[in-house]
Amino acid sequence: MATTSLFGSWKSPITADLIVSESIGLGSIALDGADVYWVEMRPAEKGRYVIVRRAPDGQYTDVTPPEFNVRTRVHEYGGGAYAVSDGTVYFSNFADQRLYGQRSPASPPVPFTQKTALRFADAVVDCQRNRLICVCEDHRTAGSEPINSLVTFSLDQPISSVTPPGKILPLATGHDFFSSPRLCPDGRQLVWLAWNHPNMPWDGTELWLAEVNADGTLGNLRVIAGGLKESIFQPQWSPDGTLYFVSDRTGWWNLYRWRDGQTEALCPMEAEFGLPHWVFGMSTYAFASAEQIVCAYLKDGFAHLALLDTRSKQLEPIATPYSRIDGIRANAQHAVFLAGSPTESTAIVSFDLATRQFTTLQQANKLAIDPGYLSAPQAIEFPTTNSLTAHAFFYPPQNKDCAAPTGERPPLLVMSHGGPTALAAPTLDLETQFWTSRGIAVLDVNYGGSTGFGRAYRERLN
Repeated sequence: MATTSLFGSWKSPITADLIVSESIGLGSIALDGADVYWVEMRPAEKGRYVIVRRAPDGQYTDVTPPEFNVRTRVHEYGGGAYAVSDGTVYFSNFADQRLYGQRSPASPPVPFTQKTALRFADAVVDCQRNRLICVCEDHRTAGSEPINSLVTFSLDQPISSVTPPGKILPLATGHDFFSSPRLCPDGRQLVWLAWNHPNMPWDGTELWLAEVNADGTLGNLRVIAGGLKESIFQPQWSPDGTLYFVSDRTGWWNLYRWRDGQTEALCPMEAEFGLPHWVFGMSTYAFASAEQIVCAYLKDGFAHLALLDTRSKQLEPIATPYSRIDGIRANAQHAVFLAGSPTESTAIVSFDLATRQFTTLQQANKLAIDPGYLSAPQAIEFPTTNSLTAHAFFYPPQNKDCAAPTGERPPLLVMSHGGPTALAAPTLDLETQFWTSRGIAVLDVNYGGSTGFGRAYRERLN
């Protein structure tokens, strides 16, 4: 039976020691055949980033040797630090920012770039030409802004004591920033995003398309979408060679495709199928086949999973226990993504497309907390300046062992997430639960400028 005591005085098992207990960071999912890869950030290893591979038999293997740290500093925020193809992993090492190739967890990484002030990210393997295409950031001129470009280099021969470094060849230049180089399935076309100061990628980007010539250079370069006031996110080719992307041209990040020189909306709605491009390699949708997309979108601050039929344009919502879903990768059998819920920590989750079952592959932490001590987020709206509306998540006090005296109201702690364009996600946060389990309500505010509520809301900070 619950004990009656004043709000703020409740005894709770969610302690400061529990909050700082060891957990790992998870992200950067990749699929290679039947293998699933992701990156773990391990505080116990001084914050080292490690590539982990999960084989079809359920075996887990650390791919990255202890002396390497898989992390790039391109655009400073990084992301997109590795690519995998036919079991070979190509990654950026944090200490020297060189690109390495590693054929298996048992083989040592070998460098493909020399020791210089170049940084690399967001690589794609061009299997037909045995080369890597990636974003390059050049820091060789001291005192000036780094130069960004798309480059390529051969994977025929890694650097050794007797082999000179391979030549890094520019593919596309002339913009302050580049991201998302993606080859079509037959290798004949390349797309990418580019933008310039003072824009950030959620302000305005251009989607570029080019033909890949027989010698590997690019021809017929042209802009097919985007601009100063349109943000394009995650260009991606379907298995049948159709180009898809996310655009906020209507005020909401929605899915589109480009074919026969025309842009076509797929399922217009007041929801966000895209995210602010702070780091490389972000993904909110993936192809199970040319006819089916697995996608996630934000609506009223909550993430939703769905299947989109590319022929009928019908969107089928999938019920999940998750309130955060991103980093989606998929094949014909399953989709794998990063997920979180109000009662469980962030996890790598596999969704079986045939059985519709969810399987947790890895969790950020494995703390088992009785749900009776966890407060569930409630989405609310409230009036703000200029007769506008703002959004927040309200967490009422919750503790199965305690109750407040009748008529008493709890103290309220108001929280504000950091960073422009970020968002307060309704997922398990032990710092929030520390307060609510002690009888203190929490309001986690998605102030004007936050993501998840359309472009106009995001631009309020301007």
